[in-house]
Amino acid sequence: MQQFERVAVLGAGVIGVSWTALFLARGLAVDVYDPAEDAEKQVGDYVARAWPLLEKLGLAEGADPNRLRFHTAAGTAVQGAQFVQENVPERLEIKHALFREIEPHLPPEAIVASSASGLMVHDMQKGWQDPSRFLLGHPFNPPHLIPLVELITNEQTADGVLERAEQFYEEMGKETIRVKREVPGHVANRLQAALWREAIHLVASGVASVEDVDKAVWAGPGLRWAAMGPHMLFHLGAGSGGMAEFCNRYRDSFHRWWEDLGTPELTQEIAAILAEGIAAETGQGDVISASSQRDAMILAMLQATRDLRTR
Repeated sequence: MQQFERVAVLGAGVIGVSWTALFLARGLAVDVYDPAEDAEKQVGDYVARAWPLLEKLGLAEGADPNRLRFHTAAGTAVQGAQFVQENVPERLEIKHALFREIEPHLPPEAIVASSASGLMVHDMQKGWQDPSRFLLGHPFNPPHLIPLVELITNEQTADGVLERAEQFYEEMGKETIRVKREVPGHVANRLQAALWREAIHLVASGVASVEDVDKAVWAGPGLRWAAMGPHMLFHLGAGSGGMAEFCNRYRDSFHRWWEDLGTPELTQEIAAILAEGIAAETGQGDVISASSQRDAMILAMLQATRDLRTR
């Protein structure tokens, strides 16, 4: 039986609207706050585009895209919410101001999770008088399709909050990981940052085009990564010897590769090279069309692997 019935979404940008679509599809009533003039229309349009994909994944009982209320004040949006997903811009002063605004209006047992990807929990906690029910719940874009949520708490977090958050996200169909120690970028963003750094280096040093570097990922290791993580895949890559044998067999090769990896910076020149490469790869296609193609492919992979996935 579902334990959560009403959720608030604060901030209806790219991440917030995607959370909204997911929560509605999981049968929740959703209260959304965003101060932008056209935010209500943007949310409605996004939910309408996402709904057919969510129907294919399977809607929860009571799911209704119209169980949505829009608010122009954050304090009213959180009243009655059992769980709050915060997604406002990643500037501490903005988040602190929001936390001060909503704290007097929160139900006593409500949990507030921030989607922040670049901020630290201990810094965000300074915006609360009582941060005990606040934690990081960082998704991967788009959260209505990508299962991952990274959770971070610390000594200021009340007992049971992490477990309740895990329960909530599980009801939403998510896969959670506990980040044991705060580091910039958490876990998944650091992994993709490491890959992107080398992808940029390969382009900037003339090894391959933007399109071919992208193709090398989605047509190669990206397919394996959609099934299993790098440690398990390399464990399987050495046969019966497993990870220990893989390390022994490929140690020297990896050391040579690691020593030769690049350390580029996102200068204006590099940004222009990448933008030109993307234009060539997409044929100047619009973002909504490319996003729809991405979402359709993610949906197909989720549908194909759902019954094969083991925990």
